[in-house]
Amino acid sequence: MLLFVGDDWAEDHHDVELQDESGRKLCTARLEEGVSGIGRLHALIGQQLGEDASPDQVLVGIETDRGPWVGALVAAGYSVYAVNPRQVARFRERHRSSGAKSDTADAHALAEMVRTDSHQLRQVAGDSAQAEAVKVVARAHQNLIWERTRHTQRLRAALREYFPAALDAFADTGLTGADTLELLARAADPTAAAKLTIAQISAAMKRAHRRNIAVKATKIAACLRTEELGQPEPVTAAYAAAVRAEVALLGALNTQVKAMEAQVEAHFGRHPDVEIYLSQPGIGQIVGARVLGEFGDDPDRYTTAKTRKNCEDHGVSSQAVA
Repeated sequence: MLLFVGDDWAEDHHDVELQDESGRKLCTARLEEGVSGIGRLHALIGQQLGEDASPDQVLVGIETDRGPWVGALVAAGYSVYAVNPRQVARFRERHRSSGAKSDTADAHALAEMVRTDSHQLRQVAGDSAQAEAVKVVARAHQNLIWERTRHTQRLRAALREYFPAALDAFADTGLTGADTLELLARAADPTAAAKLTIAQISAAMKRAHRRNIAVKATKIAACLRTEELGQPEPVTAAYAAAVRAEVALLGALNTQVKAMEAQVEAHFGRHPDVEIYLSQPGIGQIVGARVLGEFGDDPDRYTTAKTRKNCEDHGVSSQAVA
């Protein structure tokens, strides 16, 4: 006998439905998140299968592939399938005229999907804890970089509105450079920036370990003193306040990106497959960690080279190198 479990999860509870091989609903329950909830689920499964049953008789569908709950399901020996929420929505629409969403309806849909379509679903891989750790820090590092890019774009947009000369002045050093952020924090409006001396600019560039400082500092000073159209004083002051806030955030993000990069390299460096990844042309520590994190290290995840390529075609590789 096979048992099919649909698990619709929320932050603090799980709605589950158990079905047999004919699609007959055996039981439903709402389980609280945590040890007691997973214990109740094991008990419900045991009641249906009996004492002599094997964990591989249980197939579970759930709309996530990570977290302590999923880890507990995999550790119990169940076959766990991570189902994309969009797949569940399309399945629900095909089989119910209303297409209305509810927790119990989604639990039913998930049980039906693992019963009828498990061959088309992705089973949660048994990656090692080390690979999971690499994935966590690699994704965190990538998210910090994306967040820094968003704040850089906001800083650029604000400067364009009231202080475009700053964009020309810091074109070479970049808006996220330590010297750029230091100078903008000190002089966020055109009047204050025009008063910056070459010595002050040079000192900031020296702390940022720039080269050819004398020439670059002279160029920056000239750009900051360029006459240009401006905004009324209250508007300029408001933009300057916004810029100082963005500068502070970018400074913090720079620090955290660097710190997380060290974590990525440390965790990746401890993985037994690190040399294999680094032997590939064009793959360094960061990209290698992202590729390992997204593909995992479960030797049974991909049955053929084609299945791995299909995973790549659906965005895993682009996620890793973005």
